[in-house]
Amino acid sequence: MISVRNIVKGFGGVRAIDHASFDVEAGSITGLIGPNGAGKTTMFNTIAGHHRADSGQIVFQGEDISGLPPHELFAKGILRTFQLAHEFPTLSVLENLMMVPAEQSGERILNTWLNRKKIKHEEAALRQTAESVVDFLNLDHLAHTPAGNLSGGQKKLLELGRTMMVDAKIVFLDEVGAGVNRSLLREIGTAIKRLNDERGYTFCMIEHDMQFISRLCDPVIVMVEGRVLTTGRADEILQDPEVIESYLGATATEVVT
Repeated sequence: MISVRNIVKGFGGVRAIDHASFDVEAGSITGLIGPNGAGKTTMFNTIAGHHRADSGQIVFQGEDISGLPPHELFAKGILRTFQLAHEFPTLSVLENLMMVPAEQSGERILNTWLNRKKIKHEEAALRQTAESVVDFLNLDHLAHTPAGNLSGGQKKLLELGRTMMVDAKIVFLDEVGAGVNRSLLREIGTAIKRLNDERGYTFCMIEHDMQFISRLCDPVIVMVEGRVLTTGRADEILQDPEVIESYLGATATEVVT
């Protein structure tokens, strides 16, 4: 689905990404782990068009997408979420979902005068889709609640729901478990797994919770100091002495527990 080839990205002479290469296979839930400062979020930002790589190439389904801006990548089905949710706080959960699709007829002033019927039909279809999303995510009891009133975990579920409002091909999740209680984290994990199994979503996720990674991800990519250290199954990664020394800073037994 995505091939990252020898990417380099620096800031002020410091290389955040140093000739990193990896693949995200179609239909996978791929984990991206590493210590703080390893370059994980910079990598996501570079793939998603928020940063331009200094060198290297990013290929999506055979197409070179290096340097394309976020809105063009969004149109191709490349989506990302952020560690801090980016909701519209005064809009309801349903309204937040309905805001996602681009090029809506109601966004054009002329259409509000001449194509009101078309706008009405589009909004009805969007509302129906949004209602199915909140039902899928078990957020129907919060459908009319202002998004700013949601808990951190509920906002992460809403972020996931926003990816369901368009034709997503691959979704990059940036620390979806950060600040989320264990109960909601299980719900988020179940939703991700269902989207992968039932709707064919491909995911790549940054996460520090190794239990969460172990439950969902295969393979797991380890980044250290801007480079890819190794790639493998979660159980292999947890037992890799080099990973333990470079990233986890503990014995394998301590990591598993």
